[in-house]
Amino acid sequence: MLSLFLKRIKGKIIHIMKINFWTIGKSHDSIVKEGVELFTKRIGNYYPVEWLIVPMPKNAGIMEPAILKIKEGEVLSALLTKEDYVVLLDEHGKTLTSEGFSKFIEQRTVESVRNIIFIIGGAYGVSDAIIQRANFKWSLSALVFPHQLVRLILAEQVYRACSIIRNEKYHHA
Repeated sequence: MLSLFLKRIKGKIIHIMKINFWTIGKSHDSIVKEGVELFTKRIGNYYPVEWLIVPMPKNAGIMEPAILKIKEGEVLSALLTKEDYVVLLDEHGKTLTSEGFSKFIEQRTVESVRNIIFIIGGAYGVSDAIIQRANFKWSLSALVFPHQLVRLILAEQVYRACSIIRNEKYHHA
């Protein structure tokens, strides 16, 4: 597995950043599953990539939203390491153009970030602990999207950023 994260360039072995998508909830709905898998596979041509779907806590349906966010935050926090670069998808985050986002990804690579983790929170958002832990808060849009659709948009935008970095035609196709 380690060989996935190392690459030999000009005789030197360098670390390759891994892209992680973490989301709270259930598996990908059938309506978005095919698209998510397609873009995830395409991203895999540039970076190692992985999805982690964190199940909702037991009895989530009867929990107060504030308690639910704390419980979800505890699970996410336990999985994070201090070296992880966390990008929180947040409606109050910074908006980026596709070109700006590609520069953002490229800069993380230049900085030798080992793991970049994109977190999609639960139905009520994320806990204050996760908000504070985030290295960057990113808003996909001023619009509100269904949770499952955000997964597809995120995967497509990361793939688009990869194609822009490599100056490939997808962005303008």
